[in-house]
Amino acid sequence: MIFERRLLARDRGAGVLEKLWQIPWSFVLLLCAVAAVGYVALLSAGSGNPDTYAQRHAIRFGFGLVLMLSIALVDIRLIARFAWVGYLGGIALLVLVLLHGNIGKGAQRWIDIGPVQLQPSELMKIMLVLGLAAWFHRASWERMGNPLFLIPPAIAVLVPVGLILKQPNLGTALITGTVGAAVFWAAGMRWWKFAGLAAAAAIAAPIAYERLHDYQRARITTFLDPESDPLGAGYNIIQSKIALGSGGLWGKGFLQGTQGHLNFLPEKQTDFIFTMIAEEFGLVGALTTLAMLTLMVAFCYLVAFRSRHQFGRLLAVGLGTNYFLYVFVNVAMVTGSIPVGGVPLPLISHGGSAMLTVMLGFGLLLSAYVHRDAEMGPMRE
Repeated sequence: MIFERRLLARDRGAGVLEKLWQIPWSFVLLLCAVAAVGYVALLSAGSGNPDTYAQRHAIRFGFGLVLMLSIALVDIRLIARFAWVGYLGGIALLVLVLLHGNIGKGAQRWIDIGPVQLQPSELMKIMLVLGLAAWFHRASWERMGNPLFLIPPAIAVLVPVGLILKQPNLGTALITGTVGAAVFWAAGMRWWKFAGLAAAAAIAAPIAYERLHDYQRARITTFLDPESDPLGAGYNIIQSKIALGSGGLWGKGFLQGTQGHLNFLPEKQTDFIFTMIAEEFGLVGALTTLAMLTLMVAFCYLVAFRSRHQFGRLLAVGLGTNYFLYVFVNVAMVTGSIPVGGVPLPLISHGGSAMLTVMLGFGLLLSAYVHRDAEMGPMRE
């Protein structure tokens, strides 16, 4: 019976009900649970007032849930066909933000689209994965060994990375490049080429450091020695570590976090939301949250293993790597393991662009899962 339903989903003409049956509802419930953690954390960040952050978070997630399920029903072959259209649209938005974007905190990263303020760099990561998956999905192992075949997708990675660096947004640019590299690796790019790129990056690192903005160099210096400027550049990470440690095993309790509610903790609703959770719900709450986020990432790679076509595999690997980097960079940042950068915690941090792009990505992932047995055409020689 299950096999027959899977055959229905393979058919291009499979109905909506058949596809709805294929959606992994346990994963959807997991997303709802993670969003609920975000609601509670943002309710605390707003001192118990839902109008401050939590209510908008719930509305955005509700809209994103409808968007995700709608995309999940779209045939994966149709998505692959228009993947490069999405990529070019993302590039156009990055150019637009450089020309007419809003400036905030010394960076030009947002544009207003009606009532929505969008950060195109977040959306671009999803569009890049789509474009690369479409390029590589029928490439043979021999084709992957041809350097000329790799030049167009390499340019496709470098262009958005360069535009994001111009904003400037070093953290997102590095994540975008890493996501692109993950798709290259999954597609079969030879390891020695990665080794060569790593060596070139190591050689260029001192030159790149000199070209960083002053605040970016300060973040690196502060990471190495936060106490060198405890009231300036090192203030954020010092307060974050205090809040993390003061939570103990079980935390201080909901609305009882002193660092957050006495306004010692900066950006508690966005970059440092994990610190809020750890202070009020302790190590147990922090590890539970990390376990839920880890399951989200693990599902992405499960979809990659289950997909019978390369497009779905590459799409799932790219999206899984993107969500892993979201979680890793945010948690490592607030614990002082890496320099501070503006990377949100998916489905938990306050922010419309991050919520929209995360749910869009999960919609594409679910489409790959629902249509995991679809025929995507012969391999390109």
